[in-house]
Amino acid sequence: MHRSLTSSTLTELRQPRPYPAVTVVLPTHRREPDNAQDPVRLRNLLAEAKERLRADPAVTAERAADVSAQLDKALEEVDLVHAEDGLVVLAAPGEHQVWSVARSVPARVMLADTFLTRNLVAAQAAERPYWVLAVSADRVSLWSGTPERVTEHQTDGFPLTRDLEHPDAQRKERIGDLPSTFQDEQTRTFLREADRALSAVLGAEPRPLFVAGEAAALSLLHDVGTAAHGASPIRHGGLAQGPASAVHEAVRPALADRAEAEQDAALKELDGAQGRKQYAAGLDEVWQNAMTDRVGLLAVEDGYRATVRDHGGHLVPAESGDLDARDDIVDEIVERALDGGAQVRFLAEGTLADRGRIAAVLRY
Repeated sequence: MHRSLTSSTLTELRQPRPYPAVTVVLPTHRREPDNAQDPVRLRNLLAEAKERLRADPAVTAERAADVSAQLDKALEEVDLVHAEDGLVVLAAPGEHQVWSVARSVPARVMLADTFLTRNLVAAQAAERPYWVLAVSADRVSLWSGTPERVTEHQTDGFPLTRDLEHPDAQRKERIGDLPSTFQDEQTRTFLREADRALSAVLGAEPRPLFVAGEAAALSLLHDVGTAAHGASPIRHGGLAQGPASAVHEAVRPALADRAEAEQDAALKELDGAQGRKQYAAGLDEVWQNAMTDRVGLLAVEDGYRATVRDHGGHLVPAESGDLDARDDIVDEIVERALDGGAQVRFLAEGTLADRGRIAAVLRY
């Protein structure tokens, strides 16, 4: 349940499916006593999804049984003991997926020919994913990170490892011809290989990059390649083997610095746009501009949610459960803004209090 959401994964999830593609979304809780009812709520939503499958005249009995079985398999994979703030269960003929997200979501069941991904898209944007490359002379590992955790990326050639035992080390040491670990050609070749692997990953999934290692390792990596140029250095050795908790702890101060810098930059851009009259603030105004792909930068307070309905082309407040109520309108705006090529920044709660908790820099 704690896989990293990547852009490529989201693109694949948003592809059309054979009808019905079922999306079940559930708000979950991290702690007692709030989490006590999560298993019951989940079973009730899955039962509702199965009932809707059986009652839908466009779904054959065979296909309803297939998707219901996929929902059962998904239920077996759910780990509510380590729940976050939201759970998304996806099922279609022959497939199922379970995603845990660190972002509140509205409860809902949807049958369509695509999965509902707006909550996943918004969660990925809010997570601000990053990469950590941990470098040592005999192992280079890559870690996929969010503010809450890191997990080791064990594909695309990572981790890279080698044997440091030199076949003629004793003789070379006697005559003073054994180079230091970060000066010999074998190490240079090893780190060039790591640079090529990193370049491929960043090309497919661009993210902020942190590089961790001893000063000599970071210097040599910079000399032999280009993929890590511009990365934030973490001068901390011994992380190439992990564990994940140590990598996360080492990068935490740099993450805080980056988040503060990004927040300051976003507020500065909003101020400049306001002076140029390329600015929108408040839910209704931002929504209208997002729907016409005018948003270049979207700034949202982290955790901001609102329930609305569309009243003659304008959003008005509504209660959850009202006819035509849209509980996830903020996530919908985030998804649409990203689809239109906008940058999205989630800022600390209270940062946008005088801007309606959501604001945008417009393209024109």
